[in-house]
Amino acid sequence: MKKFSYVVLSIALTSTMTMCTTKTPKGVDRANLNDSVAPQEDFYEYACGGWMKANPLKPEYSRFGTFDQLGENTREQVKSLVTGLDSKNATKGSAAQQIGDLYAMGMDSVRLNEQGAKPIIKDIETINNTNREDLIDLMATMVGVDAFFSTGVDADMMNSNMNTMYWQQGGLGLGDRDYYLEDSENTNKIREAYKTYIKTITKLVGYDETAQQRVVDNVMDIETALAKTAMTREELRNPIASYNPMTLDQIAAQYPNVDLRRYFKKQGLDVDTVIIGQPKSLATVDSIIKCADIQALHDYITAGYISSAANFLSDDFINAKFELSKVVSGVQQLQPRWKRALSIPNNMLGEAVGQLYVEKHFPQSSKDKMLELVKNLKIALGQHIDNLTWMSDTTKAKAHEKLSTFTVKIGFPDKWRDYSDLTIDPSKSYWENVKAAIKHNIDFSLADYGKPVDKTRWYMPPQTVNAYYNPLSNEICFPAGILQPPFFNPEADDALNYGAIGVVIGHEMIHGFDDQGRQFDKDGNLKDWWTAEDAEAFNKLAEQLVIQFDSVIVLGDTHANGRFTLGENIADQGGLRVALTAYHNSLQGKERKDIDGFTPEQRFYLAYANVWAGNIRDEEILSRTKTDPHSLGRWRVNATLRNLQPFFDAFNVTEGNKMFRPENERVVIW
Repeated sequence: MKKFSYVVLSIALTSTMTMCTTKTPKGVDRANLNDSVAPQEDFYEYACGGWMKANPLKPEYSRFGTFDQLGENTREQVKSLVTGLDSKNATKGSAAQQIGDLYAMGMDSVRLNEQGAKPIIKDIETINNTNREDLIDLMATMVGVDAFFSTGVDADMMNSNMNTMYWQQGGLGLGDRDYYLEDSENTNKIREAYKTYIKTITKLVGYDETAQQRVVDNVMDIETALAKTAMTREELRNPIASYNPMTLDQIAAQYPNVDLRRYFKKQGLDVDTVIIGQPKSLATVDSIIKCADIQALHDYITAGYISSAANFLSDDFINAKFELSKVVSGVQQLQPRWKRALSIPNNMLGEAVGQLYVEKHFPQSSKDKMLELVKNLKIALGQHIDNLTWMSDTTKAKAHEKLSTFTVKIGFPDKWRDYSDLTIDPSKSYWENVKAAIKHNIDFSLADYGKPVDKTRWYMPPQTVNAYYNPLSNEICFPAGILQPPFFNPEADDALNYGAIGVVIGHEMIHGFDDQGRQFDKDGNLKDWWTAEDAEAFNKLAEQLVIQFDSVIVLGDTHANGRFTLGENIADQGGLRVALTAYHNSLQGKERKDIDGFTPEQRFYLAYANVWAGNIRDEEILSRTKTDPHSLGRWRVNATLRNLQPFFDAFNVTEGNKMFRPENERVVIW
């Protein structure tokens, strides 16, 4: 049974600002700065160097920034709420009982270590006793089997008011195709660590050395074959290429060994048409299921299943998975158990935890201030659309229509999700209960198939420290977790708030007009609303931005991936420009004050830079460059600001300075 990820474009904030160190800060926290570096030469180091020096990486982090710091603060808030629940005396099926018991089971290391591999042994036996024709049943119904592909319900990209079924490529234990295909020192090291990991987890369930090696060989053969025909991360940015509707009759005729009709019936669904994301990958799955040795299929599915369960078993399994993480990300120490245990109810019962969170930590005043900021940002973006020299009036009118129909979600949903039919039973193993929670969430999503889209639904729980834009519903969402000091302070200097949360708001709005979002209309449908000439002009500018970021060297001889990060780079730049305009509009004749020697514009850009302050390990730099559609924090600051004349004006950046970029080389889109 698969979990399906909704297509949302988030800011994926990797750090947050800590400039506001008191309840009502007056200006920039100079402790964050590195005055030994000139802002005209390396603005990121100037704005963030002091913070980075004062916050060296701890062993449990592969990357830690000011946004992660806010995440840690929020996690402490959630921990206080969860540990304060009296689950033993709570009504069975209540949120208090479900959350409290699920957390307690994750904390019970003695019980988990006593059980060892026992919670998964029967399922492993079931997998290995299943014949070729019945494997599709396992993929449809057994939680933890994440083999070959993913399916899930989401709004139809061509009819965004109705939910439909999607099929997506998958089945890669390492996540990204390049880890299997790229021949570099880093990817070779990761592949070897992955092989060791497979050997370790299969040993823990009783496989001898010969069987362990057989599983490794079979897993690598199958996953490498899947990787070879998987779309690249750049290709996946094209929604049209991933929209290939096929009836089940067509699928049965073309891919007879992937019995999706049987698959969906096992899930209790009467499906007629499926949107196939990547037909080449489906063809490979069809071939593997037909031709691979049955033992190879068993080994591949078994290894994936053990890996899915590993974090919910004994310390031996957890440590095995952590050893792989050390190689991939460079992290040196496992997070404390309470953090790992807390993440399960926090994610799987997200809105139940979120309801507790907002009652204590989200005042109405924050929502009111955010509504004002969003309104100001929308006005400013409208002004930018009007002032575009490369866009015709025809397309501008359509852009205004889309902007005017943005749905704005702030803080928490108006209607809370009901989890009362989920049974969390402490007499069963931790893994059995986690599976129950996963299945509950899958069933919740599958129940939407063929029904109208619920436009009130949230795709992040309120305690999330992040934000998103969803092109299928043309909505921007700012959960309560991000709307708190020090990132957002209703009483802070406006220049700081506009430079931080204001840019976040602008960033999410611009996602509606980036290289992906611009392909969806005001109703969330995949529809071309641009004139051919305007689309060509946009693509020309976007290509120049790709080239800019491709030239960035992130580590050694590794360059940033400008095409993969294009949407986020467009959103960063547009968010900065629109937020500054909104800030200037908000002044309305108010006195412009310097605070602590910084002008309002300087405070604005320092606030933005501090959002991305952070330290990161070399391994994580390489990992994120390969798998994260966001540029690294240093380059979200330095590379983006080098296109903006107002930044040059604020810090007197002139020709000859490293932060300067000649006007004819700058790229400004929105």
